[in-house]
Amino acid sequence: MAGGAVITANPLKLDVASHKKCILICFIVTVASFQYGLDYALVGGFMAMPGFLRVFGYFDEHTHKWAIDPTVQQLISSLMTIGTFVGSLLVGPFSSRFGRRHGLWTASALNFLSTAIMIGSTNIGAMYFARFILGISVGWFLTFAQVYINEAAPAHLRGVVFAVYQCQLSIGSIVGAAVDNATHTMITKNAYRIPLAIFFAAPTIQSISLFFFPESPRWLMTQGRVAEAEASLRRLRNANIEESELQAEFNEIRISTTEQVERGSGKKLWVEMWKGTDRRRTLLSVAIICFHCANGSSWLNIYTTYFLTVAGVKDAFPYSIMVTCMGLLGVLSSLFFVRYVDRRVIILAGVASCGLCQLAFAVAWTTAAGTEAAGKAVVAFICIFTFSYTAYAPYAWLLGGEYSNNRFRAHAYGLATAMNFLGNWLGVFTAPYFINPASLGWSAKYGYIWFGSNLILFIFTVFFIPETRDRTLEEIDEMFEAKLPALKFKGYVCTSTQAMARAGEKEGDVEVEHKEVTA
Repeated sequence: MAGGAVITANPLKLDVASHKKCILICFIVTVASFQYGLDYALVGGFMAMPGFLRVFGYFDEHTHKWAIDPTVQQLISSLMTIGTFVGSLLVGPFSSRFGRRHGLWTASALNFLSTAIMIGSTNIGAMYFARFILGISVGWFLTFAQVYINEAAPAHLRGVVFAVYQCQLSIGSIVGAAVDNATHTMITKNAYRIPLAIFFAAPTIQSISLFFFPESPRWLMTQGRVAEAEASLRRLRNANIEESELQAEFNEIRISTTEQVERGSGKKLWVEMWKGTDRRRTLLSVAIICFHCANGSSWLNIYTTYFLTVAGVKDAFPYSIMVTCMGLLGVLSSLFFVRYVDRRVIILAGVASCGLCQLAFAVAWTTAAGTEAAGKAVVAFICIFTFSYTAYAPYAWLLGGEYSNNRFRAHAYGLATAMNFLGNWLGVFTAPYFINPASLGWSAKYGYIWFGSNLILFIFTVFFIPETRDRTLEEIDEMFEAKLPALKFKGYVCTSTQAMARAGEKEGDVEVEHKEVTA
């Protein structure tokens, strides 16, 4: 499962050097994920900062330390996730009308607004509102960026590009943890205001760069803008690309997208995505993306520093940096195998490792709670969990985008992202009840619950997740329309898509009828 060549209709050169331009464009677009990693690391650290707790927490006379009320802790963490849920649901309707780039620009504007409020206000209500708006921004950054790179990258490099996406997220986490570590001893508001100012950097870079990048060619085709779609594809590929390769790829996109649009019996995409073969594709997209919330990553990501502090682990802030660095190492390691190992194998290995890590530190805390040995075991298995999670996580996102067709991709991906963040919200919102000493005080024993959920993910992958490595989006569409069972995707020869690539190079060979679609 980790080797054999795929008989694919991808007409492009299957190397990296021939597509450097597109990789660079996708790299800058994925700067959006930097924001998500940054938020997780920064806000998780705020919960243990005296400078932050003096403003939004209280002084505990019993412990003689600054603390935060569990409800405030929950709302600050979870309102961002709720905002992401709401924003993700709006991605489809917005994208149908305005496209991918305008979604990223709007996300930047919302980010600037929310960050300014968080820096400038000490009112807890304003903080809640800003966190919600930031969540909408993050949801749009994540979803629009991933939809764009799914539609722009060559089929054989989508895995590499999504690894870059996860690298950006891990780098954001490292930067956030490092800045928190540098400012956490400050007793003034600057302890959290300085880290928050970093939220302005990535969106500014991306917003300027987008003026020089083309819109997604596949989105343009769904709008019937054939000439613009070809021009967009040409701008995404290197200038020295063979004309026959470019035309073959464009023919696949043009003919397949036209067929996808014509298959739709109505204009309401929210309804059409649940009909016929598209129902299976939508459900799979939602399911695989929700792996991120179902493996227990949410409570570990956002509460690592707080959790280690409560568990009695010394030097919790430096350890949190080490954990985030392990995440970066995990995704960097995946760059060496993603082009050669099947998606299913990566997912299976990832969820198995994550589940065993959750079980391991739960057992360690059960047998020796509060001891130095248990603390070291918890740190060790959190590091292994983070490494394993980031090594497979980008490919769950990737599969979620590959399963939908060009017409429904933004709607299905937006819904899947929303459901994932709803699950994240549940994890973040309920975690304090389990790990906070003022509530159940389970600490690392919380991992028992997440071991069970990872076991379910493993079984689901075995029976229901199709293999799509090196397939063009048009080939994937053909295989779903053929109603193949999951285990038959690998090795299937897509003759119809190969014929599309060999079709005449003139637009007139296939009549393209523009059908306006709405949410």
